[in-house]
Amino acid sequence: MSPGGEGVLKPELPRVPAQGGAPPAAHAPGGSPSAGEALAGYLHARAGEFLRGLRLHGESGADTAGAAEAARALRTASRRISGTLHTFRPMLDPVWADGLRAELTWLATTLAQEHACVSRLNRLVAALTRLSGAAGASGGAGSAAGGGGKAEARGPLGMGAARAGALLERQLTLGRTRSHSAALQALGSARFHAVADAVALLASERPPAPAFPPPPADAVTEAVRRRLLDAAAGLPLARAGRPYNADALVHGLTASAEEAQDAPWHRVRSLLRLHRYALEVTGPEPDPVLAGAGRLLDRHRDASEAATTAAVAARTPRIAPATAYVLGVLHADQRHEVEAARFAFQEIWQTAAGAPTGGGR
Repeated sequence: MSPGGEGVLKPELPRVPAQGGAPPAAHAPGGSPSAGEALAGYLHARAGEFLRGLRLHGESGADTAGAAEAARALRTASRRISGTLHTFRPMLDPVWADGLRAELTWLATTLAQEHACVSRLNRLVAALTRLSGAAGASGGAGSAAGGGGKAEARGPLGMGAARAGALLERQLTLGRTRSHSAALQALGSARFHAVADAVALLASERPPAPAFPPPPADAVTEAVRRRLLDAAAGLPLARAGRPYNADALVHGLTASAEEAQDAPWHRVRSLLRLHRYALEVTGPEPDPVLAGAGRLLDRHRDASEAATTAAVAARTPRIAPATAYVLGVLHADQRHEVEAARFAFQEIWQTAAGAPTGGGR
């Protein structure tokens, strides 16, 4: 496709075939035994991962690394179970599926906040180091996660880089501390114990079936596939196919406008993740093209959130003009990263369709 082309071909994403050869299982009338068995087996396995993460959390004690690994296991299992309940809701009791999905979404979101603060600070510190040409900023990524150290004031951005790094570290470390406290409070709450009990049952029992005959599994998974393709078709891929088109910068430091233009890309990321989970349940081996596309959209999300953080920090009252300038440069750098992720995504997405990629180098 030429850079200025209007049409965007849709990739032929893997379809989820109906499964055969699995042992019969209890299922609602009209349902597919093999599909129901595959779904139950997948949920059993993810519930087991959740329980192993819970056990690791109980054993971690004062081990910070162990606690972080336990939180990662819990939120990963929670996301997979929640996403699967969402996709395969027509094959499950809807009241049960919606209730458990809401609770797992709450848990995964709560546990992800601390990790997001650490990752965002590391990304911004690394960008400051690169932009300022300093040997280290805020002590590097290691100290960014744990606090301490000042940015060196070498390079074209001078002392503004040191002060910007210190400001970001203060703000994101505060956010991390609050998120850590919220996660600990959540993991000790009666609400979490109720979720853990429900997942423990899911690890040993079949999920409740709907009152009416469910649709075939391939029809359910095809629905999420079509939603993904439709959402991706709505992205400005022809525009993104031109490198350095500056679409990511046109709104300046207006965070609300950035969120509006990023939202369709975030939606495609969520739908791509649901599609990949559906393939994990009943589909073929994981598609490396889809995995690569997912990583690019993760990069897009990380860069857009880092840009928003820099923009918010730049509006801190009474900061020095040099500090605000550096934060503006940092914001622009991260929006360029957003743009680069969009460019790379449109290339891999159209390659999946066998179409010419847009945008000359």
